[in-house]
Amino acid sequence: MGKLRVRLVRGLAGKPERHIKAVKSLGLKKVGDERVLEDNPMVRGNIKVAHYLVEVEEVKDETA
Repeated sequence: MGKLRVRLVRGLAGKPERHIKAVKSLGLKKVGDERVLEDNPMVRGNIKVAHYLVEVEEVKDETA
């Protein structure tokens, strides 16, 4: 599996608790935070829950 670059692009104030927990489980805390994560079902599920809060792009594996 590849990797995904996930960036928080909208604030969490006033959002449902479920969406806030999904974003925090991705390791994002404030607007502009960015993480490179393994592409797996857990990460995809959390992105799906909070899709309108994050920006996602696929990252090529440069280790191969």
